[in-house]
Amino acid sequence: MAVPTSLPASAAPFRLSFLWRWWYDPVRRKHVLTGSALACLFGAGLGYGAWTRVCAAERCPSIARLGPDSKRGQLQTSKVYAADGRLITELGIERRTVLPLAEMPVYLRQAFIATEDKRFYSHHGIDFVRFPGAVLNRFRGFSTITQQLARNVFSDQISRERSLARKLKEARVAVELERTFPKDTILQLYLNQISLGPNVAGVEAASQVFFGKSARDVNVAEAATLAALPKAPGNYNPRTHPDRAVARRNVVLTLMRNQGYITPEDAEYWRAYPLILTSRRTSYGDVAPYFVEWLRASFLEPRFGRDLYEKGYRIYTTLDLDMQEAAERAMQSQLDEIEAGAYSANNKFEGQGHTYREYVEAGRTSPDQQGPFSPYLQGALVAIDTRNGNILALVGGRDFVDSKWNRATQSIRPPGSTFKPFVYSAAVRANWPVDTLLDDSPLNPPARCAATASRPRSRPIRRFTSARRA
Repeated sequence: MAVPTSLPASAAPFRLSFLWRWWYDPVRRKHVLTGSALACLFGAGLGYGAWTRVCAAERCPSIARLGPDSKRGQLQTSKVYAADGRLITELGIERRTVLPLAEMPVYLRQAFIATEDKRFYSHHGIDFVRFPGAVLNRFRGFSTITQQLARNVFSDQISRERSLARKLKEARVAVELERTFPKDTILQLYLNQISLGPNVAGVEAASQVFFGKSARDVNVAEAATLAALPKAPGNYNPRTHPDRAVARRNVVLTLMRNQGYITPEDAEYWRAYPLILTSRRTSYGDVAPYFVEWLRASFLEPRFGRDLYEKGYRIYTTLDLDMQEAAERAMQSQLDEIEAGAYSANNKFEGQGHTYREYVEAGRTSPDQQGPFSPYLQGALVAIDTRNGNILALVGGRDFVDSKWNRATQSIRPPGSTFKPFVYSAAVRANWPVDTLLDDSPLNPPARCAATASRPRSRPIRRFTSARRA
């Protein structure tokens, strides 16, 4: 017996839902439409009230601080340079160097726009096209470039918590930014403000840290690598997670291709480009840490105060970077040899306490607990140009991270035998032979200076001794 594949037309209405059948009842349809209209008006009223009240009582930041007449503007780090102009380190809350938009490559700007806000030049601060998807995703991925700028510049007043109040405040500030500044100014502020790594803000600072060159000189692949960072700077850090960074970079290149910024052939070419990072130590500020801290604490901060960390000063020093690195290596090598027993009779370390290697393997103590003393062998070195007094190299200890006590400038100790090279170098220059006899009798100072004669305890006293033995 055949089974009908469809119900007769008279049975179709019974398949309609209860609410759908209401629609065919004029009275019920009127009630539904009236209720829906009232609900929409009520929602619109709530939205308008929230929009107007979210910034009441000055709860929203003032965008005046970003204007050309602002005394604050975007904070920049001060840069410390060596004698030959090479960068030693940067001093500031965030590592940032402001770069005008006109000096940034076009493809660098396009990479960020393609990744973060493809309708940047067509919306007015809020991209309503992304709103439905953002609602379904609990407002994740909804922020435009202007909203991100508002959140980053005014982080003290706009938190990062996922809440409707924060999103409304962020949107209000974004709309005000769009009304006040042209699009290119907003993009320039964003590219100089966005966080791209730990203590790294803006594309110029990030380019120097990762590639060792200015953002003016990055290629398309490097620009895409920088544009990959805002989503999760820690996860896509090219130095700590190179595989993730390359994968995310390739996604950015695909977005640039899809939006017509680069051709498919260029996209394939730059996908195959290797990730090349700088190996220069000066990119990380770990050269001459004792010298930099001495300079900062003794001279720069007392003179410039807070401006040192915000105004982008350029400080030029007499430090010779090559000599500094050689001094650090020489001292570390010499201390390692001493601890290895190279200068002891039994080829064992005869000092008290641990060797540096043993100390590190056992677990470091905090610098606050350690103070000026360390449980392992330390050293200090200062190289000065005697013609003009310029400091060419300064090493204040073995490990600045572990002990910030500067033994070259903070330790107070008698000169002892460290003065002998100066005395004997003068004798050599005066052509004194090494077998010259010197008076080695005890020193008898005036009574007001000392009550007893000063005499060495490590060897017998002789009336005369040769310069070689002395």
